[in-house]
Amino acid sequence: MTDAMNDTTGAEGSRTGPTVSCDVVVVGAGPAGSAAATVLAEAGRDVVVLERERFPRYCLGESLIPHCWYPLERLGLADRLASTGFVVPKHSVQFVNTAGVRSKPFYFFQHSDHPAMLAWQVVRSHFDELLATNAAEKGARLLFETTATDLLRDDGRVVGVRARTADGTTFEVRAPATIDASGRRAFGQHSNRWREPDGKMRKVALWTYYKGAMRDPGRDEGATTIAYLPEKGWFWYIPQTDDTVSVGIVADPEYLFRETREARAIFEREVETQPWIRDHLAVGTNLHLYQVTHDLSYRSRHCASDGLVLVGDAFSFLDPVFSAGVYLALQSGVLAADAVDAALDAGDVSAARFSPYGVRVCREIEAMRALVFAFYDPDFHFSTFLKAHPDLHHDLTDCLIGNLDRDFTALTAALGQFADLPEPIPYGAPAT
Repeated sequence: MTDAMNDTTGAEGSRTGPTVSCDVVVVGAGPAGSAAATVLAEAGRDVVVLERERFPRYCLGESLIPHCWYPLERLGLADRLASTGFVVPKHSVQFVNTAGVRSKPFYFFQHSDHPAMLAWQVVRSHFDELLATNAAEKGARLLFETTATDLLRDDGRVVGVRARTADGTTFEVRAPATIDASGRRAFGQHSNRWREPDGKMRKVALWTYYKGAMRDPGRDEGATTIAYLPEKGWFWYIPQTDDTVSVGIVADPEYLFRETREARAIFEREVETQPWIRDHLAVGTNLHLYQVTHDLSYRSRHCASDGLVLVGDAFSFLDPVFSAGVYLALQSGVLAADAVDAALDAGDVSAARFSPYGVRVCREIEAMRALVFAFYDPDFHFSTFLKAHPDLHHDLTDCLIGNLDRDFTALTAALGQFADLPEPIPYGAPAT
């Protein structure tokens, strides 16, 4: 794209390329952006996707939940994913208590025999590349190493973005609709000052990778394991291809940083407190890559304004304990694309057009958010809850696997009897 832009040199030596026009500009080619771009391209829209990195690129978030199957099926990738070389079948989730005792695995196929009940552990660099390639194959124009720097506005309405390529060339992409799928960078949130942290969920994640670590036998080989730490911190243990395991900790910063802020020292200290994790890692080799991220949970004050829609992590991020991130990204990308397509047909991309989109996405997030807060409540235990409410087992399972487009009022009310749940976040409607 850059080579064909007939760049000109400005007064200060910067290069300026020609304006690009399209129907929709998408900022970010991760799962949310690629999903939105694919749906819109298939609908015949001229879509330009700006991605600031070069794919494949590293990304955390390797575990899919079963209902990812539905947006992947919409994108034409549900069957194709199984034939790639970067996935591990995920039949179940299992929990390990602080003494290192593993629960009986929860097998998805016990809930339903639908194809969606086989989930996957993925290498995100390859998974995201597959999604982006699929969008390009459907007709979207992908511009890598191109960063959106500013929203373009006309009388308050967003009419596209200003962008910069890796060589410093700046240009404008003008479109009736802009979809912000910039991930945790949250381009639109920060441009509009819409970021609202979920103040009661101030968690820190610290993670690394091991080669040759122990895996459970048979169909449990690809299981996601959640291993408890004291004070409701927890480890994730996610088997991946190439005999690699992603393993990380999520906990309150006061707990993790109580003695030191050195990531390796913290990780090694916590491993010694969790026997199951310690034993599984003992036979492996650490790859000496430690990363940390803070303040995991937030939501944008608005899901949309005139000409702009936020999707995926660019709209909201929820604590990763139940691995809902990729599902919410894919789902919101598809839903936003359908809403944008209808808005373009109507010739009306005002914020109000995206109210149903915001209502549905927030409803799905809130259903999962209630479970997250219950998980972290020191007095809450799922086994105790289900003994008291066996009639809600199906609802609880639906929520955990991502079947979130339904009424969870009864489940949330019952959870509130056992855990201190917050009120729903009062944000997420379109700006008015």
